[in-house]
Amino acid sequence: MPKVSKRYTELAAKVAEQAYAPLEALELVKANATAKFDETIEAHVRLGIDPKYTDQQLRTTVALPHGTGQTIRIAVIARGEAVAAAEAAGADLAGDEDLVESIAQGQMDFDLLIATPDMMPKVAKLGRVLGPRGLMPNPKAGTVTTNLAGAIAEFKAGKLEFRADRTGIVHVRFGKASFDVAKLLDNLKALQETIDRNKPSGAKGRYWRSLYVTSTMGPSVQVDFTALQEIKQEG
Repeated sequence: MPKVSKRYTELAAKVAEQAYAPLEALELVKANATAKFDETIEAHVRLGIDPKYTDQQLRTTVALPHGTGQTIRIAVIARGEAVAAAEAAGADLAGDEDLVESIAQGQMDFDLLIATPDMMPKVAKLGRVLGPRGLMPNPKAGTVTTNLAGAIAEFKAGKLEFRADRTGIVHVRFGKASFDVAKLLDNLKALQETIDRNKPSGAKGRYWRSLYVTSTMGPSVQVDFTALQEIKQEG
């Protein structure tokens, strides 16, 4: 059993076993993010779905109003002039068959992979490498597209792809401990609305089961997701 540090034990003692109001939960998570680096803030949402059924799967994207606070490396697989266009738009890596081969050999120095439709037959061969890491391009996620400049700009600005894991839990980073609480709430609200808007057609019974937020090195805090859903953001 892993040893729990004194620091973590002391922080966990400050968190009650209850669902906190959204702002209060985020304030508590920020207060407990006491590591010597800018901790990432994450949301973990348990949904009433069984992803083994195709009509109960959730895979989509969310555009976080204030970004994630992290720099992501984007690779693009394209052909011809589209490679130069991707590089000009800010892609960190871009190529055609040569990049496909590099990835097949284990070069995974990127956080997101975008491909043009004509290159997907080549990319499909990388399923065993990309699939387990959640990096396989997908049209629904906006990572298979001919509009490379637009896709690169959106993902660099804070657009995130996410999916429910095999147990029906969504794990999404939505900011940094250095963000003020209002920005974290804006991002968390955008995530909640995206999850509700993309509710799988086969979802039965209660959709939301629980919502927790946490920092990289801090304890998790339960959030009253009903209260979050009831918040009306000024548009």
